[in-house]
Amino acid sequence: MITGASLIGSSERDSAATFSAINPATGETLQPSFSSAGPDEVAAACALAEAAYPSFSELALEDRAAFLEAVADAIVAIGDELIDRAVAESGLPRGRIEGERGRTVGQLRLFASVVREGAWVQATVDPALPDRAPLPRPDLRRRHVSVGPVAVFGASNFPLAFSVAGGDTASALAAGSPVVVKGHPAHPGTGEFVARAIQSAVKACGLHEGVFSFLPGDTNELGGALVADPRIKAVGFTGSRGGGLALVRIAAGRDEPIPVYAEMSSINPVLLFPAALKARGAALAPAYVQSLTMGAGQFCTNPGVLIAPKGPELDAFVAAAAAAMTDSQPQAMLSPGIHASFEQGVDALSSHSAVTSVARGCVGEGVNQARGALFRTDAKSFLADPALAHEVFGSSSIVIEVDDMSEAAELIGALEGQLTATLLIDAEDEPAAAALVPLLARKVGRILANGWPTGVEVSHAMVHGGPYPATSDGRTTSVGTLAIDRFLRPVCYQNLPDALLPAPLRSDNPWQLVRRVDGKIEQA
Repeated sequence: MITGASLIGSSERDSAATFSAINPATGETLQPSFSSAGPDEVAAACALAEAAYPSFSELALEDRAAFLEAVADAIVAIGDELIDRAVAESGLPRGRIEGERGRTVGQLRLFASVVREGAWVQATVDPALPDRAPLPRPDLRRRHVSVGPVAVFGASNFPLAFSVAGGDTASALAAGSPVVVKGHPAHPGTGEFVARAIQSAVKACGLHEGVFSFLPGDTNELGGALVADPRIKAVGFTGSRGGGLALVRIAAGRDEPIPVYAEMSSINPVLLFPAALKARGAALAPAYVQSLTMGAGQFCTNPGVLIAPKGPELDAFVAAAAAAMTDSQPQAMLSPGIHASFEQGVDALSSHSAVTSVARGCVGEGVNQARGALFRTDAKSFLADPALAHEVFGSSSIVIEVDDMSEAAELIGALEGQLTATLLIDAEDEPAAAALVPLLARKVGRILANGWPTGVEVSHAMVHGGPYPATSDGRTTSVGTLAIDRFLRPVCYQNLPDALLPAPLRSDNPWQLVRRVDGKIEQA
């Protein structure tokens, strides 16, 4: 049941200020109205999170893993009500939302397995060497611990997998960090359903109520107050560059600055090499448009530029892509505001003197519908205007023609940091591609070959991050098990009696962890 309240620990709070969700596919205002949390709710949620931290951060691994699995089970138990509400609030098709639910519970269960394994603790023991000359070595023991309570911002484009119980929340809880979620105003009902599932898991597992709170709201002030609260020790965010940088500034300006892990902006270059273009251009063109228009282009990894050598093969590729784009059906975007921003971006490209408009998608009859947009320019024009490299969030992409692949290297060198880069290659292209891979590794978080960047596997090896401005910290990822590292810090214990040591570092190894002892890995 949705009430529209803020969920602060195990309690509910209403506020005088309210807002409503809108079905972007119809323009209909959805019920009920939602309380817009304010400073009092932020303070209460953060105080509870701080109170929960001592017990939750030291929770036995099995108990923490069981809690994550209980959250996953509770989300599944909501059933069709969750799917129906997410469809209504996002305009996304039912199959997409069902897939997102599967990804959400799957990554919670994956982090449960990571917690049980315990490698993230990085338990390390350097025993005392009292007889070492010229100086003895003290007993040194190290582990990783939670940084403290974490603020998570729900994303607009993934109402489940990057939202209330998404990757940021799952990895923070896995690290032992209580979480306060600022729900995204585009899908507050979906957020409340999931928040209540987490709330029920907290209670069922006998945890402190402050392990999780949910604050709905439609104001920038709410997010700013949450990041500014001194009890918050890190932030997870997925959204616009402007929004992410605003939070970074607030976090940096605190008396105690904290890290903001913000995924913000990426145009995800695709490099189409000569042999692949000649041999497979006709097949690659519609696949490019399909990736571009998937989900109305509202993916962080959307292929925003495609770079290829000029000539008749590229002309044929662009013609085939134009035909596919012309036939593409419009799709409702996630909110009226996102649709308006998309149209502004497309209009700016359409009116640019150095850019040629190639094709638009079909005209729709509904509201907030994105018509895909395909453009073309050359490398010199692209390099001359940095604005052409700015992300247009939605199904818009520019084909950039280069004289040869060495000019492509110049283009890549001039780009900002990106989430992904894609190589479309045949065997004959591999030497030229090999020359670009080291340059791409400096620019992106994930390099892929002969695929499309849309679609991010949740796994141990995945990196969904990249140099600025793809993320605010290119050393991290928001997808995959490495995401837990964002919310951990190392602590060393020197010469402490065994009785005072935390469980992972005691001599009898009660958690049965694999540990590095005196430089060597020891099995449990």
